[in-house]
Amino acid sequence: KWVHVAVDAVLVSTFLAGVKRTTGLQPAVSRIQNKEIRGYVESYLNIGEYVLDTAIVIMNNSPYFERK
Repeated sequence: KWVHVAVDAVLVSTFLAGVKRTTGLQPAVSRIQNKEIRGYVESYLNIGEYVLDTAIVIMNNSPYFERK
């Protein structure tokens, strides 16, 4: 069950990273007043950025994907 929750959390974070890249919209992390919680949220969002970057590298090196 915990693995399922963790995978879902990473998928949401990756989705948010994709939204940020394509539209420029991102969560207003700066509005979180508690520095510790803000740090956790930033780390969580950075995981999505990392997963998205990694997926793009893998797809760029795969013969099954092409740019158009």
